Amino acid sequence: MKALVARSYGPVEDLVIADIPKPAPGPGQLLVRTEASALNAIDLALVTGGVKDHLPIQHPFVPGLDVTGVVEAVGEGVSRFTVGDRILAWNGVPSGGLAEYALVQDAHSAALRPATLGLAESAALPTAGLTAAALIDEAKLQAGENVLVVGASGGVGSFTVQLAKQTGAKVLATGRADEEDLLRRLGADTTVDYKTSDVTAEALRWAPGGVGVVIDLAQAGPALAGSAAAARPGGRLISPLGGPAAFDRGVTAIYTGTRTPEGRLEALAAQAAEGRLHVEISARYSFADAPQALADYAHKHLPGKVVITF
Repeated sequence: MKALVARSYGPVEDLVIADIPKPAPGPGQLLVRTEASALNAIDLALVTGGVKDHLPIQHPFVPGLDVTGVVEAVGEGVSRFTVGDRILAWNGVPSGGLAEYALVQDAHSAALRPATLGLAESAALPTAGLTAAALIDEAKLQAGENVLVVGASGGVGSFTVQLAKQTGAKVLATGRADEEDLLRRLGADTTVDYKTSDVTAEALRWAPGGVGVVIDLAQAGPALAGSAAAARPGGRLISPLGGPAAFDRGVTAIYTGTRTPEGRLEALAAQAAEGRLHVEISARYSFADAPQALADYAHKHLPGKVVITF
């Protein structure tokens, strides 16, 4: 089968489409004929070796955490899916979505694809949607509470804004000037152009005394202190990227990643199929152009999600 392959750690420009053996499903696994996959920032980090110290991979490596396609075969003990099912899945660090066939776990990280959910939307939803939902879980937003979402126009950010708004919170979202319309369609009450404005100063102007919650999707480590300064004393900063254990003025730091509680992916897919959750897709590529897709994703600012179809 053909797959997008990294032979070793290195720049994304080294990725090539190559022939590799078609996998066979083991116990608890599904073999899926891939119809589409989507790109995520972790794909770049895995390929380049940016996270190899704590998330090492084996080569040849096939990126692609997001998978949607048709179940072609099932391994021993599989009970939730059968041959012919159309599914979407978050495949985690094993990845493999950018290949004609992918192995997927029979777990809550996979779900049946609603008949009315588009192919590209199905591919774009799992990683970003599940991560955004985990962030909102930790934020524990209350109706009327102010929340600042930093990095709101990205894949995770576009879902985070919508899910935050569903709680009844008031959302301040950061993005570029040309993304204001997008952010408001997603549910932002106010936007800040991070290229030309001081985000913390604008947040404090919007919410004197500070916002109740900051969700920062763009920064990590000590740089998060700048975002934390926008929170009220005793507020919360939520991040999927990691940073200090706590901040000044009693601002609590909470770090979380993609989580797959039972029924979560099904619920997100249902919302998207019913039009209650928008899946923003900024670029679509054919699998033949997958190397270019990775290069563009690495070097261009692309809001929302980038999808590759087979």
